[in-house]
Amino acid sequence: MDNNVFEQMAKRYDTEDRIELAKVIVKEVRSELRNSQSKSLLDYGSGTGLISLELSDLVGSILLVDSSKQMLEVAKAKITHKGMTNAKVLYSDFTQETPELKADIVLLSLVLLHIPDTNKILQELFAILNDGGKLIIVDFDKNDKIQHPKVHNGFSHEELKKRLSEVGFKSIEMRTFYHGQRIFMNQDASMFISSSIK
Repeated sequence: MDNNVFEQMAKRYDTEDRIELAKVIVKEVRSELRNSQSKSLLDYGSGTGLISLELSDLVGSILLVDSSKQMLEVAKAKITHKGMTNAKVLYSDFTQETPELKADIVLLSLVLLHIPDTNKILQELFAILNDGGKLIIVDFDKNDKIQHPKVHNGFSHEELKKRLSEVGFKSIEMRTFYHGQRIFMNQDASMFISSSIK
């Protein structure tokens, strides 16, 4: 893929707004990945890798999983461009079927709100994690201004903690770390980060 085609594809997905938001998230997730040099990270719903490809220096390997072939093409091109040796992509939709995979860390960034059955996907991710593995979720706090048939209007900390512990996760931490203007369907919103251990 020559540079121009790559630039155009990347631009279509990686808008200014998305890049800005990704930077905020990357900064927050980095602090969750201390001492993970030997660990494997699976980024579920990775998109073009705006977040996980910025974390490659902190982990042993990264697998970017997405159900959009186009976005993974962009991610693949970025990996090649940067000469990254520890990152791969996988085209898959875990809501349809879960491949035989194992990971030490699973990252779910602004993905949970697009998945109708929250419990089911949390169970799938629990199964993929190695014992003692960590699930990191970044998403929007519940926001009653937003009503959309296909998207959860964020998550309340209590409700999500309950779901995580029902699935079997332990030591669940959750905190709001960012407030932004018009970042969630054009509404002002806040984002939380949650980490849970299997």
